[in-house]
Amino acid sequence: MRRENASVQGLARQLGCSWKTLWRSIRPVLEAAADDETRFAGVTSLGVDEHIWHHVSTKPVDQGGRGAKEFTGMVDLSRDKDGRVRARLLDLVPGRSGEAYKTWLKDRGDTFRTGVKVATLDPFHGYKNAIDDQLADAVAVVDAFHIVKLGTAAVDEVRRRIQQEIHGHRGRKTDPLYRIRNILRAGQEHLTDRQRSRLKVAFAADEQHVSVEVAWQCAQQLRSVYHQPSHAEGRRIAETILATFPSCPIPEIARLGRTLNQWKDAFLSYFSTNGANNGGSEALNGLIELARRVARGFRDPDNYRLRMLLIGGGLQL
Repeated sequence: MRRENASVQGLARQLGCSWKTLWRSIRPVLEAAADDETRFAGVTSLGVDEHIWHHVSTKPVDQGGRGAKEFTGMVDLSRDKDGRVRARLLDLVPGRSGEAYKTWLKDRGDTFRTGVKVATLDPFHGYKNAIDDQLADAVAVVDAFHIVKLGTAAVDEVRRRIQQEIHGHRGRKTDPLYRIRNILRAGQEHLTDRQRSRLKVAFAADEQHVSVEVAWQCAQQLRSVYHQPSHAEGRRIAETILATFPSCPIPEIARLGRTLNQWKDAFLSYFSTNGANNGGSEALNGLIELARRVARGFRDPDNYRLRMLLIGGGLQL
């Protein structure tokens, strides 16, 4: 089940038994491993992320429902002696809230909490509040992917606003800005000569398009902080962004600047933690999505948690 990402039903069919027979043999082993607190030892870098585990109603489990639609996952992102991160899913708790994360951290005890030196997260204040409350000695780091995503979203907002101001409707396939919408989301270092030419033509098609051009350049500058030859250089550019974006005459970029300043310490911490990020948590979410598709979904949240801990490497078997 762990190595091949096989479903219980598929294994039961191969073994010539029923689903219940096989799961009754496996579940006690997984429960015993999940109850073993020693699996939390040695965690120095902790990630957190959420995912949706079902899309039906949120009736309580005791009323025949599946409970909360989201689970919050805690991931061990500690580096090994070679400096590599081998992400390991530590636990899953129902719901997406700072209280769920805070309670889980509190239950781990002082030894675990004092051992965590770096805590990565998406820009969600609930998780940040839990880190501030329970991991006072840890450095919080906002994930680089989500910082870049904020910049890309700002460009999209500017493009749609200018589109409406000029044409009075949403983008159509003949509109210059709509035709370059996907190019605007790419990193400039990945653009071909033809794509660069299309951008230039679209920006020059109307003088109002200058706002989109400037917003795109701002997003590219934000993206560039993670692609510098040294963390010191990346931090210098990041500090420039924090100082200049809030005063930008383009409202969407000014709002982006204010948001980044709200997360200033966690944003800049990336450069003092050797590039700590939440990528391992996102990778495990990919494994979870695959397992859920293979199983055609789950009905029982407890069974779901055990299965995901198994394929996520969180159980010592």
